[in-house]
Amino acid sequence: MRKKKRRKMLLTLTAVVLVFSISVIPVFASGDVAGAIQSTWTAAQSQIRTVVDKVVFPVVDMILAILFFVKVGTSYFDYRKHGQFEFAAPCILFACLIFTLTAPLYIWSIL
Repeated sequence: MRKKKRRKMLLTLTAVVLVFSISVIPVFASGDVAGAIQSTWTAAQSQIRTVVDKVVFPVVDMILAILFFVKVGTSYFDYRKHGQFEFAAPCILFACLIFTLTAPLYIWSIL
């Protein structure tokens, strides 16, 4: 029984290694790669800013706000049960929420 398991594991590992070795394709860049990246960024910068400011940050803010209020509620119930309020998790979530709420004001000057 043990030999079958070991053999099956070895065959699976061999198959995975073969798939990885077949799918690896070496890529060598020639020319000005940094220039191509910079020109692409300048061309799409306004669209990326719009999507990030109007979609990504509000979604992250909403998720953090929900997590914050859920954690405050569970911390309150733990306080009622054990008599000790745990401040660490709500404070961390609140700090992350403040960070993501104010991030659109300064993130683009950093990038």
